[in-house]
Amino acid sequence: MSASTMSRLYTGEGGIDFVGRSKLWYGITAALLAASILLIVFRGFSLGIDFEGGTKMNMPDANYSVEQVEEVFTEATGVTPELVQVVGAGDTRMVEINAERLTEDQIDNARVALYEKFQPKDQTGTASPDAVGDSTVSESWGSTITNRMIISMIVFLALTFVYIMIRFERDMSIAAIAALLVDIVVISGIYSLVGFEVTPATVIGLLTVLSFSLYDTVVVFDKVRENTAGFEASRRRTYAEQANLAVNQTVMRSISTTVISALPIIALMVVAVWMMGVGTLKDLALVQLIGVIEGALSSVFLATPILVSLKRRQKKMREHEQTVLDYRAGKLDDDTSVASVASPRTVAPMSAEIATDYLDTKGNGKTWRPGQ
Repeated sequence: MSASTMSRLYTGEGGIDFVGRSKLWYGITAALLAASILLIVFRGFSLGIDFEGGTKMNMPDANYSVEQVEEVFTEATGVTPELVQVVGAGDTRMVEINAERLTEDQIDNARVALYEKFQPKDQTGTASPDAVGDSTVSESWGSTITNRMIISMIVFLALTFVYIMIRFERDMSIAAIAALLVDIVVISGIYSLVGFEVTPATVIGLLTVLSFSLYDTVVVFDKVRENTAGFEASRRRTYAEQANLAVNQTVMRSISTTVISALPIIALMVVAVWMMGVGTLKDLALVQLIGVIEGALSSVFLATPILVSLKRRQKKMREHEQTVLDYRAGKLDDDTSVASVASPRTVAPMSAEIATDYLDTKGNGKTWRPGQ
């Protein structure tokens, strides 16, 4: 990208043809969607026990080997844990074991085996089997959480559609929802690819970044509406060109907002991973970081091109665009109005009588004279 293009982009004068390259953006989006859907279908997600149901056990960590903990747990229960991880830091450092739902006997066997091997200490500093905690989530509870997650997504999208349709217009509402759906699928595909665990914190983070993406899209659409107000009366620019100008005028704001939003999220990840260990904060920060970047890209490269594509399906938009092109090609005179080209009017023959309130030449007493 040249220095002049960057300068024009920074000043909002229109440095990049975002709308003109819509086919390229559609192609990239289609490829990402196809890859994400295939990953979701064939690879699936790594669901936390809050969704799948299962048993979680934990005990204070004294630099135990994760492999040793897994081995002792497996021998005691006959079940291989799905995940063994260290969370927290300092006095709150814990070893967590996630497994399928265990019976009471299996939980008791695991507690005794872990105590005998590692001698974990309770809050008083005394080694005790009670230092090994456990919690079990049933499959029905996991199903309830999943259903609530789906309902919350549907409600969010429905309210978004209604708000934008009332605040702006229907086509903008459709374009915004399409961009949000792309965000959801691509973020889900990334989670499936990398194998990040999906927890309730992940869902909360996803709803948060969808709100960010929506905000970014609304900012662009507000500028589009401002630029295209009364555009039908002008032959200088088409709707697509005015919309593209709006994206260029707001893209630096989108970049700045994304960077400013990403910095505290990165800080949260640093605190969650290197200072407090992995856990809920990591799940929340991870989906937010991915979502903020994806949301910014979709609002700039996808939402407005979709809007323009929807507008081009309207007859009056196509006629206006053709009028602008004809004017640039020199096929229209400067005195020719846009309305007369788009919708030619029938002109009355010269022989027809022209009605007027100012002059009556028939001498019937209705003749207008000065001072009347």
